[in-house]
Amino acid sequence: MLLDLQMPKMGGIEVLRHLRAVGANFPVVVITAHGSIQTAVEAMKEGAYDFITKPLDANHFDIVVRKALDSEALKRSWQLLAAETDSRHRLIAGESKAMRDAVDMARKAAASSATVLLLGESGTGKEIFARAIHNWSERHGQPFVAINCVGLSKELLESELFGHEKGAFTGADQLKKGKMEMANGGTVFLDEIGDMSAELQTKLLRFLQEREFDRVGGREPIRVDVRIVAATNRDLESAIKENRFREDLYHRLNVIPIILPPLRERAEDVPALAEHFLRRFAAESKKHFVTVANDALAQLKAYPWPGNVRELANVIERAVVLGNGSTLTVNDLPNRIAAATPLTRNDNLSYREAMESTRRAIVAQALAQAHGNRTAAAKALGLHEKYFLRMIKTLGIK
Repeated sequence: MLLDLQMPKMGGIEVLRHLRAVGANFPVVVITAHGSIQTAVEAMKEGAYDFITKPLDANHFDIVVRKALDSEALKRSWQLLAAETDSRHRLIAGESKAMRDAVDMARKAAASSATVLLLGESGTGKEIFARAIHNWSERHGQPFVAINCVGLSKELLESELFGHEKGAFTGADQLKKGKMEMANGGTVFLDEIGDMSAELQTKLLRFLQEREFDRVGGREPIRVDVRIVAATNRDLESAIKENRFREDLYHRLNVIPIILPPLRERAEDVPALAEHFLRRFAAESKKHFVTVANDALAQLKAYPWPGNVRELANVIERAVVLGNGSTLTVNDLPNRIAAATPLTRNDNLSYREAMESTRRAIVAQALAQAHGNRTAAAKALGLHEKYFLRMIKTLGIK
Protein backbone atom coordinates (compact mmCIF):
# COMPACT_ATOMS: atom_id res chain seq x y z
CA MET A 1 0.00 0.00 0.00
CA LEU A 2 1.12 3.54 -0.83
CA LEU A 3 -0.38 5.71 1.91
CA ASP A 4 -0.43 9.51 2.09
CA LEU A 5 -0.30 10.84 5.64
CA GLN A 6 -2.37 13.97 4.93
CA MET A 7 -5.88 13.02 3.81
CA PRO A 8 -9.20 14.85 4.27
CA LYS A 9 -11.37 12.39 6.27
CA MET A 10 -8.89 10.08 8.02
CA GLY A 11 -5.15 10.63 8.52
CA GLY A 12 -2.54 8.10 7.43
CA ILE A 13 -1.52 7.28 11.02
CA GLU A 14 -5.14 6.41 11.85
CA VAL A 15 -5.36 4.21 8.74
CA LEU A 16 -2.19 2.37 9.81
CA ARG A 17 -3.57 1.71 13.29
CA HIS A 18 -6.82 0.41 11.80
CA LEU A 19 -4.94 -1.91 9.41
CA ARG A 20 -2.91 -3.41 12.25
CA ALA A 21 -6.05 -3.76 14.42
CA VAL A 22 -7.79 -5.89 11.77
CA GLY A 23 -4.64 -7.95 11.14
CA ALA A 24 -3.79 -6.65 7.66
CA ASN A 25 -0.22 -7.80 7.18
CA PHE A 26 1.32 -6.31 4.03
CA PRO A 27 4.00 -3.64 3.49
CA VAL A 28 2.88 -0.02 3.71
CA VAL A 29 5.02 2.82 2.27
CA VAL A 30 3.90 6.22 3.53
CA ILE A 31 4.19 9.45 1.55
CA THR A 32 4.90 12.71 3.33
CA ALA A 33 5.98 16.29 2.69
CA HIS A 34 9.55 17.39 3.49
CA GLY A 35 8.44 19.17 6.63
CA SER A 36 6.76 16.09 8.18
CA ILE A 37 9.68 13.72 8.77
CA GLN A 38 8.74 13.37 12.45
CA THR A 39 5.28 12.19 11.39
CA ALA A 40 6.87 9.68 9.02
CA VAL A 41 8.95 8.30 11.89
CA GLU A 42 5.77 7.96 13.94
CA ALA A 43 4.19 6.08 11.03
CA MET A 44 7.08 3.60 10.99
CA LYS A 45 6.58 3.01 14.71
CA GLU A 46 3.00 2.08 13.83
CA GLY A 47 4.25 -0.55 11.37
CA ALA A 48 4.96 1.26 8.08
CA TYR A 49 7.79 -0.33 6.08
CA ASP A 50 9.36 2.92 4.81
CA PHE A 51 8.48 6.47 3.74
CA ILE A 52 8.93 8.64 0.63
CA THR A 53 9.05 12.43 0.66
CA LYS A 54 7.30 14.74 -1.80
CA PRO A 55 7.93 15.63 -4.53
CA LEU A 56 8.37 12.01 -5.62
CA ASP A 57 11.66 10.98 -7.25
CA ALA A 58 11.01 8.16 -9.73
CA ASN A 59 14.28 6.31 -9.10
CA HIS A 60 13.98 6.50 -5.32
CA PHE A 61 10.32 5.47 -5.55
CA ASP A 62 11.30 2.40 -7.62
CA ILE A 63 14.01 1.36 -5.13
CA VAL A 64 11.75 1.68 -2.05
CA VAL A 65 8.86 -0.25 -3.60
CA ARG A 66 11.13 -3.05 -4.87
CA LYS A 67 12.73 -3.37 -1.41
CA ALA A 68 9.29 -3.58 0.19
CA LEU A 69 8.24 -6.34 -2.22
CA ASP A 70 11.51 -8.26 -1.74
CA SER A 71 11.13 -7.99 2.03
CA GLU A 72 7.58 -9.35 1.85
CA ALA A 73 8.68 -12.28 -0.36
CA LEU A 74 11.49 -13.12 2.08
CA LYS A 75 9.09 -12.97 5.04
CA ARG A 76 6.65 -15.33 3.34
CA SER A 77 9.50 -17.75 2.51
CA TRP A 78 10.48 -17.81 6.19
CA GLN A 79 6.87 -18.40 7.20
CA LEU A 80 6.62 -21.35 4.80
CA LEU A 81 9.92 -22.73 6.09
CA ALA A 82 8.76 -22.34 9.69
CA ALA A 83 5.49 -24.12 8.91
CA GLU A 84 7.39 -26.95 7.18
CA THR A 85 9.79 -27.24 10.13
CA ASP A 86 6.88 -27.36 12.58
CA SER A 87 5.36 -30.17 10.53
CA ARG A 88 8.63 -32.13 10.43
CA HIS A 89 9.01 -31.81 14.20
CA ARG A 90 5.38 -32.43 15.09
CA LEU A 91 4.87 -34.37 18.31
CA ILE A 92 2.64 -37.43 17.75
CA ALA A 93 1.47 -38.63 21.15
CA GLY A 94 -0.48 -41.71 20.06
CA GLU A 95 -2.82 -43.74 22.26
CA SER A 96 -0.49 -45.25 24.88
CA LYS A 97 -0.81 -44.20 28.52
CA ALA A 98 2.98 -43.88 28.87
CA MET A 99 3.15 -41.31 26.08
CA ARG A 100 0.07 -39.45 27.24
CA ASP A 101 1.59 -39.19 30.72
CA ALA A 102 4.88 -37.93 29.24
CA VAL A 103 3.07 -35.30 27.14
CA ASP A 104 1.01 -34.20 30.13
CA MET A 105 4.16 -33.71 32.21
CA ALA A 106 5.86 -31.85 29.33
CA ARG A 107 2.92 -29.43 29.04
CA LYS A 108 3.06 -28.72 32.77
CA ALA A 109 6.84 -28.22 32.59
CA ALA A 110 6.44 -25.83 29.63
CA ALA A 111 4.43 -23.42 31.79
CA SER A 112 7.54 -22.78 33.91
CA SER A 113 11.20 -22.04 33.22
CA ALA A 114 12.37 -25.13 35.12
CA THR A 115 15.13 -27.29 33.64
CA VAL A 116 13.84 -30.49 32.02
CA LEU A 117 15.77 -33.77 31.65
CA LEU A 118 14.51 -36.11 28.90
CA LEU A 119 15.49 -39.76 29.39
CA GLY A 120 15.11 -42.56 26.88
CA GLU A 121 16.77 -44.72 24.26
CA SER A 122 18.17 -43.31 21.03
CA GLY A 123 15.45 -42.58 18.51
CA THR A 124 12.58 -42.14 20.99
CA GLY A 125 11.99 -38.51 19.96
CA LYS A 126 13.76 -36.50 22.65
CA GLU A 127 14.42 -33.50 20.38
CA ILE A 128 10.77 -33.54 19.24
CA PHE A 129 9.74 -33.35 22.89
CA ALA A 130 12.21 -30.53 23.56
CA ARG A 131 10.79 -28.51 20.66
CA ALA A 132 7.24 -29.16 21.88
CA ILE A 133 8.12 -27.89 25.37
CA HIS A 134 9.60 -24.76 23.78
CA ASN A 135 6.55 -24.21 21.54
CA TRP A 136 4.14 -24.66 24.45
CA SER A 137 6.05 -22.17 26.61
CA GLU A 138 5.99 -18.36 26.75
CA ARG A 139 9.38 -18.49 24.99
CA HIS A 140 7.88 -19.87 21.77
CA GLY A 141 8.60 -16.65 19.85
CA GLN A 142 12.29 -16.77 20.81
CA PRO A 143 15.09 -19.02 19.44
CA PHE A 144 15.22 -22.78 19.95
CA VAL A 145 18.83 -23.94 19.68
CA ALA A 146 19.82 -27.64 19.64
CA ILE A 147 23.37 -28.74 20.43
CA ASN A 148 24.67 -32.32 20.20
CA CYS A 149 27.18 -32.74 23.02
CA VAL A 150 28.73 -35.86 21.50
CA GLY A 151 29.29 -34.61 17.97
CA LEU A 152 32.10 -32.13 18.76
CA SER A 153 35.47 -32.15 20.52
CA LYS A 154 35.67 -30.60 23.99
CA GLU A 155 37.27 -27.41 22.63
CA LEU A 156 34.78 -27.01 19.79
CA LEU A 157 31.82 -27.77 22.04
CA GLU A 158 32.93 -25.16 24.60
CA SER A 159 33.24 -22.55 21.85
CA GLU A 160 29.89 -23.63 20.39
CA LEU A 161 28.17 -23.27 23.77
CA PHE A 162 29.83 -20.17 25.19
CA GLY A 163 31.58 -18.49 22.23
CA HIS A 164 35.14 -17.14 22.17
CA GLU A 165 37.00 -13.86 22.05
CA LYS A 166 39.21 -12.83 19.18
CA GLY A 167 42.67 -14.35 19.66
CA ALA A 168 41.48 -16.83 22.33
CA PHE A 169 43.21 -19.66 20.46
CA THR A 170 44.88 -20.38 17.13
CA GLY A 171 42.39 -19.66 14.35
CA ALA A 172 40.12 -17.46 16.48
CA ASP A 173 40.53 -14.44 14.20
CA GLN A 174 37.26 -12.79 15.29
CA LEU A 175 34.82 -12.73 18.18
CA LYS A 176 32.20 -15.48 18.07
CA LYS A 177 29.01 -15.52 20.12
CA GLY A 178 28.05 -18.92 21.54
CA LYS A 179 24.69 -20.66 21.25
CA MET A 180 23.83 -19.76 24.86
CA GLU A 181 24.20 -16.07 24.02
CA MET A 182 22.35 -16.29 20.70
CA ALA A 183 19.46 -18.14 22.34
CA ASN A 184 18.89 -15.41 24.93
CA GLY A 185 15.19 -15.41 25.85
CA GLY A 186 14.65 -18.84 24.28
CA THR A 187 15.46 -22.50 24.85
CA VAL A 188 18.74 -24.44 24.55
CA PHE A 189 18.45 -28.20 23.97
CA LEU A 190 21.55 -30.13 25.09
CA ASP A 191 21.36 -33.56 23.47
CA GLU A 192 23.50 -36.49 24.69
CA ILE A 193 24.39 -34.59 27.87
CA GLY A 194 25.76 -37.82 29.38
CA ASP A 195 28.71 -37.67 26.97
CA MET A 196 29.88 -34.18 27.99
CA SER A 197 33.49 -33.91 29.24
CA ALA A 198 34.19 -33.34 32.95
CA GLU A 199 35.56 -29.83 32.32
CA LEU A 200 32.49 -28.73 30.40
CA GLN A 201 30.24 -30.29 33.04
CA THR A 202 31.87 -27.89 35.54
CA LYS A 203 31.24 -24.88 33.27
CA LEU A 204 27.66 -25.93 32.63
CA LEU A 205 27.06 -26.36 36.38
CA ARG A 206 28.32 -22.84 37.00
CA PHE A 207 26.01 -21.51 34.29
CA LEU A 208 22.98 -23.30 35.76
CA GLN A 209 23.79 -21.89 39.19
CA GLU A 210 24.66 -18.31 38.21
CA ARG A 211 22.98 -17.96 34.77
CA GLU A 212 26.19 -16.40 33.47
CA PHE A 213 29.32 -17.58 31.68
CA ASP A 214 32.61 -16.38 30.21
CA ARG A 215 33.45 -16.71 26.54
CA VAL A 216 36.63 -18.72 25.85
CA GLY A 217 39.44 -16.23 26.41
CA GLY A 218 37.02 -13.70 27.92
CA ARG A 219 37.13 -11.96 31.28
CA GLU A 220 33.73 -10.32 31.52
CA PRO A 221 30.84 -12.57 32.61
CA ILE A 222 27.85 -12.61 30.25
CA ARG A 223 24.38 -13.05 31.74
CA VAL A 224 21.58 -14.57 29.66
CA ASP A 225 18.05 -15.86 30.20
CA VAL A 226 17.66 -19.27 28.58
CA ARG A 227 15.67 -22.36 29.43
CA ILE A 228 17.71 -25.60 29.44
CA VAL A 229 16.25 -28.88 28.21
CA ALA A 230 18.80 -31.73 28.39
CA ALA A 231 18.53 -35.28 27.07
CA THR A 232 20.47 -38.52 27.30
CA ASN A 233 20.18 -42.23 26.57
CA ARG A 234 22.74 -42.94 29.31
CA ASP A 235 22.09 -44.19 32.84
CA LEU A 236 23.32 -41.06 34.63
CA GLU A 237 23.04 -42.58 38.10
CA SER A 238 25.46 -45.35 37.07
CA ALA A 239 27.71 -42.73 35.44
CA ILE A 240 27.79 -40.84 38.76
CA LYS A 241 28.91 -44.00 40.63
CA GLU A 242 31.66 -44.50 38.04
CA ASN A 243 32.76 -40.83 38.39
CA ARG A 244 31.88 -40.09 34.76
CA PHE A 245 29.18 -37.54 35.56
CA ARG A 246 28.95 -34.91 38.29
CA GLU A 247 26.29 -35.62 40.90
CA ASP A 248 25.66 -31.92 41.56
CA LEU A 249 25.13 -31.29 37.84
CA TYR A 250 22.74 -34.24 37.67
CA HIS A 251 20.59 -32.75 40.42
CA ARG A 252 20.62 -29.34 38.67
CA LEU A 253 19.43 -30.94 35.42
CA ASN A 254 17.00 -33.41 36.97
CA VAL A 255 14.44 -30.82 38.11
CA ILE A 256 11.66 -32.24 35.91
CA PRO A 257 12.63 -35.68 34.54
CA ILE A 258 10.49 -37.08 31.71
CA ILE A 259 11.00 -40.69 30.61
CA LEU A 260 10.21 -41.42 26.96
CA PRO A 261 9.22 -45.09 26.49
CA PRO A 262 10.74 -47.12 23.63
CA LEU A 263 8.45 -47.83 20.69
CA ARG A 264 8.32 -51.59 21.41
CA GLU A 265 6.51 -50.77 24.69
CA ARG A 266 3.82 -48.71 22.96
CA ALA A 267 2.85 -50.66 19.87
CA GLU A 268 -0.58 -48.99 19.93
CA ASP A 269 1.16 -45.73 18.90
CA VAL A 270 2.69 -47.23 15.74
CA PRO A 271 -0.37 -46.64 13.45
CA ALA A 272 -0.54 -42.89 14.23
CA LEU A 273 3.21 -42.50 13.74
CA ALA A 274 3.21 -44.54 10.53
CA GLU A 275 0.36 -42.49 9.03
CA HIS A 276 2.14 -39.25 10.00
CA PHE A 277 5.40 -40.30 8.34
CA LEU A 278 3.50 -41.61 5.30
CA ARG A 279 1.86 -38.20 4.70
CA ARG A 280 5.12 -36.34 5.30
CA PHE A 281 7.31 -38.44 2.99
CA ALA A 282 4.62 -38.74 0.33
CA ALA A 283 4.43 -34.93 0.17
CA GLU A 284 8.23 -34.60 0.07
CA SER A 285 8.67 -37.15 -2.73
CA LYS A 286 5.47 -36.15 -4.58
CA LYS A 287 3.96 -39.64 -4.27
CA HIS A 288 0.25 -40.43 -3.86
CA PHE A 289 0.29 -42.63 -0.76
CA VAL A 290 -2.63 -41.80 1.54
CA THR A 291 -2.93 -44.75 3.94
CA VAL A 292 -1.28 -47.89 5.36
CA ALA A 293 -3.01 -51.23 4.76
CA ASN A 294 -4.23 -53.13 7.83
CA ASP A 295 -1.92 -56.10 7.23
CA ALA A 296 1.06 -53.74 6.95
CA LEU A 297 0.02 -52.02 10.20
CA ALA A 298 -0.18 -55.41 11.91
CA GLN A 299 3.41 -56.20 10.90
CA LEU A 300 4.61 -52.75 11.92
CA LYS A 301 3.05 -53.30 15.35
CA ALA A 302 4.59 -56.78 15.65
CA TYR A 303 8.15 -55.61 14.98
CA PRO A 304 10.18 -54.67 18.15
CA TRP A 305 11.81 -51.50 16.69
CA PRO A 306 15.32 -51.51 18.24
CA GLY A 307 15.90 -48.14 16.54
CA ASN A 308 12.61 -46.77 17.90
CA VAL A 309 10.71 -43.94 16.14
CA ARG A 310 13.74 -43.01 14.04
CA GLU A 311 13.85 -46.54 12.59
CA LEU A 312 10.11 -46.43 11.86
CA ALA A 313 10.54 -43.12 10.02
CA ASN A 314 13.35 -44.62 7.91
CA VAL A 315 11.24 -47.68 7.05
CA ILE A 316 8.24 -45.59 5.96
CA GLU A 317 10.46 -43.24 3.92
CA ARG A 318 12.05 -46.22 2.13
CA ALA A 319 8.62 -47.71 1.39
CA VAL A 320 7.32 -44.41 -0.01
CA VAL A 321 10.38 -43.76 -2.18
CA LEU A 322 10.48 -47.28 -3.64
CA GLY A 323 6.73 -47.97 -3.78
CA ASN A 324 3.79 -46.75 -5.85
CA GLY A 325 0.05 -46.47 -5.49
CA SER A 326 -2.10 -44.94 -2.77
CA THR A 327 -1.81 -47.65 -0.09
CA LEU A 328 1.36 -48.87 1.60
CA THR A 329 1.20 -52.68 1.81
CA VAL A 330 3.24 -55.48 3.40
CA ASN A 331 5.09 -55.88 0.08
CA ASP A 332 6.50 -52.36 0.55
CA LEU A 333 8.10 -53.29 3.89
CA PRO A 334 11.59 -54.79 4.46
CA ASN A 335 11.67 -58.57 4.96
CA ARG A 336 12.60 -58.30 8.63
CA ILE A 337 9.35 -56.43 9.29
CA ALA A 338 7.12 -58.33 6.86
CA ALA A 339 8.13 -61.57 8.67
CA ALA A 340 7.97 -60.17 12.22
CA THR A 341 5.94 -61.98 14.89
CA PRO A 342 4.68 -60.36 18.09
CA LEU A 343 7.15 -60.56 20.98
CA THR A 344 6.40 -62.97 23.80
CA ARG A 345 7.54 -62.23 27.33
CA ASN A 346 9.61 -64.76 29.30
CA ASP A 347 8.42 -64.27 32.87
CA ASN A 348 11.62 -65.77 34.24
CA LEU A 349 13.59 -62.79 32.89
CA SER A 350 13.70 -59.31 34.34
CA TYR A 351 12.54 -56.41 32.17
CA ARG A 352 16.12 -55.41 31.29
CA GLU A 353 17.12 -59.02 30.56
CA ALA A 354 14.09 -59.54 28.31
CA MET A 355 14.81 -56.36 26.35
CA GLU A 356 18.50 -57.21 25.93
CA SER A 357 17.60 -60.76 24.84
CA THR A 358 15.24 -59.40 22.19
CA ARG A 359 17.74 -56.81 20.95
CA ARG A 360 20.50 -59.43 20.82
CA ALA A 361 18.30 -61.77 18.75
CA ILE A 362 17.40 -59.02 16.27
CA VAL A 363 20.99 -57.84 15.86
CA ALA A 364 22.35 -61.40 15.54
CA GLN A 365 19.72 -62.23 12.90
CA ALA A 366 20.56 -59.10 10.90
CA LEU A 367 24.28 -59.92 11.01
CA ALA A 368 23.62 -63.50 9.90
CA GLN A 369 21.46 -62.35 6.96
CA ALA A 370 24.20 -59.86 5.97
CA HIS A 371 26.87 -62.61 6.23
CA GLY A 372 28.67 -60.67 8.95
CA ASN A 373 28.75 -57.35 7.05
CA ARG A 374 28.09 -54.83 9.82
CA THR A 375 27.45 -51.94 7.43
CA ALA A 376 24.82 -53.93 5.52
CA ALA A 377 23.23 -55.20 8.76
CA ALA A 378 22.96 -51.67 10.15
CA LYS A 379 21.37 -50.49 6.88
CA ALA A 380 18.90 -53.39 6.92
CA LEU A 381 17.80 -52.42 10.43
CA GLY A 382 17.57 -48.74 9.49
CA LEU A 383 20.20 -47.79 12.08
CA HIS A 384 23.20 -45.48 11.92
CA GLU A 385 26.35 -47.61 11.60
CA LYS A 386 28.08 -46.05 14.63
CA TYR A 387 25.02 -46.67 16.79
CA PHE A 388 24.81 -50.25 15.47
CA LEU A 389 28.48 -50.93 16.29
CA ARG A 390 27.97 -49.54 19.79
CA MET A 391 24.95 -51.82 20.19
CA ILE A 392 27.02 -54.87 19.14
CA LYS A 393 29.62 -54.02 21.77
CA THR A 394 27.02 -53.32 24.49
CA LEU A 395 25.20 -56.61 23.81
CA GLY A 396 28.47 -58.56 23.81
CA ILE A 397 28.00 -60.00 20.31
CA LYS A 398 31.25 -61.38 18.91
